[in-house]
Amino acid sequence: MAQMTDQFNQNRLADATSPYLRQHMDNPVHWQPWEPAVFDEARRRGVPVLLSVGYAACHWCHVMAHESFEDDEVAALMNAQYVCIKLDREERPDLDDIYMTALSMMGEQGGWPLTMFLDPDGAPFWGGTYFPKTPQYGRPGFMQILQEISRVYHEAPDRIASNCKALGDGLRARAAEDTQGALPPDLAARAARSLTGHIDMAQGGPGAAPKFPQPFLYRFLWQQAQITGDTNVRHGVLVTAINMCQGGLYDHLGGGFARYSVDAAWLVPHFEKMLYDNAQMIDLLTRLWRDTRHPIFAARIKSTIDWLAREMLLPNGGFAASLDADSEGEEGRFYVWTLPEIESVLGKNASMFSDAYGASPEGNFENRNILNRLHCVADTLTKHTVHTKEEDLAEARASLLAHRDTRTRPARDDKMLADWNAMTITALARAAQTFRQPAWGALAETAFAALQRDLAETVDGKSTGRLMHSARTVDGVVRQLDVCLAADLVHAAEAALALYSLSGTASYLTAATGWMACLDAAYIDPTRGGYFENDAQTSGLLVRNRSVQDNAMPSTNAVALRVLAALSQFTGRPGYAARADAIRDALAGMLTKNYPAMTSLLDAVTFAQHPATLVICMPHEEEARHADDVATHEANEALARVACEHGIDDLIILEIQAGTELPTDHPAHGKTALNGRPTAYLCPGQQCLPPVHEAEKLMAQLDDLRAKRRQSES
Repeated sequence: MAQMTDQFNQNRLADATSPYLRQHMDNPVHWQPWEPAVFDEARRRGVPVLLSVGYAACHWCHVMAHESFEDDEVAALMNAQYVCIKLDREERPDLDDIYMTALSMMGEQGGWPLTMFLDPDGAPFWGGTYFPKTPQYGRPGFMQILQEISRVYHEAPDRIASNCKALGDGLRARAAEDTQGALPPDLAARAARSLTGHIDMAQGGPGAAPKFPQPFLYRFLWQQAQITGDTNVRHGVLVTAINMCQGGLYDHLGGGFARYSVDAAWLVPHFEKMLYDNAQMIDLLTRLWRDTRHPIFAARIKSTIDWLAREMLLPNGGFAASLDADSEGEEGRFYVWTLPEIESVLGKNASMFSDAYGASPEGNFENRNILNRLHCVADTLTKHTVHTKEEDLAEARASLLAHRDTRTRPARDDKMLADWNAMTITALARAAQTFRQPAWGALAETAFAALQRDLAETVDGKSTGRLMHSARTVDGVVRQLDVCLAADLVHAAEAALALYSLSGTASYLTAATGWMACLDAAYIDPTRGGYFENDAQTSGLLVRNRSVQDNAMPSTNAVALRVLAALSQFTGRPGYAARADAIRDALAGMLTKNYPAMTSLLDAVTFAQHPATLVICMPHEEEARHADDVATHEANEALARVACEHGIDDLIILEIQAGTELPTDHPAHGKTALNGRPTAYLCPGQQCLPPVHEAEKLMAQLDDLRAKRRQSES
């Protein structure tokens, strides 16, 4: 017993794989991992649990760590009066969701670090976010809070029990809420108009700061603009996207987007870069480019993918989770410039560059400059032009980037997260298909192989078919976190379908159907419909939640609906469409009341209502050789380009080689290239239109299909 107790009298994070947890392994706080024995220890000692949740790239997490967790006085108080758990929210988003929801029930604004006080059963009774060591910024001091919470816990246990019961009841009621209903047929169009009314039509995004990218929201609005022809909705999306692309949210030297803007103008970012944000931005901008051909979108897509390959690629072929906001103890130091620094690097070209990128002697951020092109937004919107001296600017950017690379770099969280990697694979595959960039497709395929290899769940050496949520390679050994989430399965299935669409390789379709079968086997809610985020065997949960509202990412159930609707098109099997409809019906009641927080589900429902697949069949090599290899390739590319660049939204494009067998229930099953020429079959629903060889005829079919969609919504 003494030996078991001793383990709790020390910091135990040295064995953690999470880079965030390892940031805290030298703290004088006796940090513990999340495990049942830790709660048993709190029960044995008769003290509450202090749960601190954060992530590696979080600026305010670092601030609180430096002020409090590295402080011997604070640590002594924490160790004496609490059992302390440190949790990486990216490793356990399911737990973070529970306790962040509890915080919102207290009427507090969420954020990280999340600081929660729990009883030994894991029930929360009070909490907050960042607290300074001593009172400042209008916030109470952490030392005061620690002492007062401990006093109340011991002197007023009934009050603690009452808080635990109230919050626990609230969490259970939320988790058990009946969300079924019937969906009004015009809800999506009404929602798009209403949400567009909140967009700042000068600067984009919601009117107030801070402003988050929310690519899933603008993806939904773009979908509705395409279907309904609503020019106001369309303009709201374009204003927002161009401001994000030209503001400080975007890294104009190295590529990639920061997590959010702290101001209303998209100038000052919160400098951390997250993998999931950039995956969603690539996907959104690809959709916008297909209809607008705007060069700014193509440029930002390319530079962001270049950034992924240069700075985020792991040795195993997967992608790291994030880059820190801080370096050398300062937020954004790596990214900002003084005017003398720019002049020392660029010499005579400094004036031209500074004019183009808004750099001045006084700076725009703490006496330094965040590079931006916001003054170009109006011209970018109306003229589709870029700077007339773009070649000179590109050379200057390269010089500044090379100089910036000599600075102390922000830390990288190099764990591999299944859902974030899958989202990145999906975005890369779609961009590769749209822009006809094989190298991007190869990057996606390599990452997918890493996902299947390093995140596969195995029992007794055999794969279960599921994915582990997180893994990190330490000294050449892959160490997995023992948790499997529904989000990982649905995003991985969507990634597999994106690669199937790109390559026609049947193994990708098999992977997608396998992961969705695992989802049905272990995560389905048999009573209300939809899917839980955790399986029934996950221990330590106060409640078993369904992910139904969007957060920084689309909700799990929205992605599941979209994948099932896509599988119904890829396979022709009606069972998938029925399962997609079941999710819609299970959540329709909540969606009708709370659509602003559920736009991904509205997007998925609309996608399911307008099924359309385009199959492009290549002829056999012998036929192609006989006809003319070059002409055959050009004809195939012409068909593919028309399909990939057409503005019609939510069209599934499947490019297949000769001899590839489509599923037997697919409407294009058995159809092949005709007369030795690449042949396109457009299949709205489960019927195919007559085959076409010419790009012009395919364009006419797609134009007609879009017109019919708009008529159906009018």
